[in-house]
This record gives sequence, C-alpha cells and structure tokens, in this order.
Amino acid sequence: MLVLALDTATARITAGVVELPDEGAPRTLAARDAQGARAHAELLAPAVQDALAEAGRTRGDLDAVVAGLGPGPFTGLRVGLVTAAAIGDGLGLPTHGVPTHDALAAGVPGRLLVVTDARRREVYWSRYADGVRTHGPEVSAPADLAARLGPDGDLGPVDRVVGDAAEQVGAPPDAPGPRPDGLVAVAATALRAGTAPGPLVPLYLRRPDAVPPGAPKTVTRA
Repeated sequence: MLVLALDTATARITAGVVELPDEGAPRTLAARDAQGARAHAELLAPAVQDALAEAGRTRGDLDAVVAGLGPGPFTGLRVGLVTAAAIGDGLGLPTHGVPTHDALAAGVPGRLLVVTDARRREVYWSRYADGVRTHGPEVSAPADLAARLGPDGDLGPVDRVVGDAAEQVGAPPDAPGPRPDGLVAVAATALRAGTAPGPLVPLYLRRPDAVPPGAPKTVTRA
C-alpha cells in the first residue's frame, strides 16, 4: 500500500511517500521537510510534488492519505488538513487523521514527553509510556508544565523530550516534527483493515486568534 503522509501542525511542514507492507513497519520512500511557521500554504504543495517525484510515483499510484490532526496553531494546521482532504476527495482515496503527537511518539520506548510550540508563550504537550499516550494533549505555559515533571510532579519523570518546543521546558532539541512513517504507523491498523476513516477534526485545543467582526456600532443622532 502506498500512502501520502502530511503534517502542518508545527512550523515544520512534512510531506512523504510511505510504503505500508501487509506486515511489518512502514517505510518512507521519499520525504520533504520545509520550515516556515506562516508559509504552510506556499510550501506544502511543492513538498508533496517533490516527494512523489523522488519516489518515482504519481498521485495516481497512491492508495491512501494520512494527515496529522495536531494539536497546532489554527491556520497552519488547517492548511494541511484541507490539502489532505482535497487530495483524498479528488482521487477517491481514504484519508485518515492521526494526532501529531502520537506520530512523534510512534516506536519510541520508555517515558516520553512530546512538546510542540503553541505560540502565545504556551506549548502543546502529551505524555507517553512505551508509545501509549497517558496524558494530554493539553496546552500549558512551559513553566507550569516543567513544574509537573520529575519525582515530585504529577506527571513524574520522563526519559526523553521530543518536539519543536523541547527547549522551552529545559530539554535539548530533539525530533522537531513527525516523520512520514510515524504518521502512517499510527494509522497502520485502520489502513490494513480497510476501516472507513472518520472526519478530519483538528485538535486546536483553544480558540483561534482571528474572530468574526462584531456588529457595526449604532450611530445616534442628536
């Protein structure tokens, strides 16, 4: 099975062509990563085309699409999901959404904390034990999250911190974005079983910055 994997939940734009065998782990045939916190719309489509070209495949060769659901900032996350839905609808392909943090945690043993940038001086985070999510996703101030870690915190100690906001909680930089094979690994059971995908519901975790304008003010004449 040939799968197109996309994620725009972080400042890192990911697109990859992944082979999912009947058994065993998915294998990335080609991937493109681009960096641009506010350029997702401009960078994603070329990344998809470049990944397909490197893999020597076309959109007609694809069997499914997998997209990261976030959590992530509103505009960037929406670009990836709209693109995935458009490709899936246009080609008649099943399009599965998976939590971006789950993809970052795929295949990572031990106690893991995934932390991604939420802007507004906050981070999105999830905690995992051997790849299974035990807490989150939630949004917090970095200092508040750091206080919950360690022997005295309710989240306990962790062995590794990954994500583009790892440094905001005092950890070294590690795995700034999900890999295409990690995204597909989270959806592998559903893909192999031919399970009908649910709707692509983004994990925003909070309201967007942009809001509809209010009603015009009434002008009172004397």
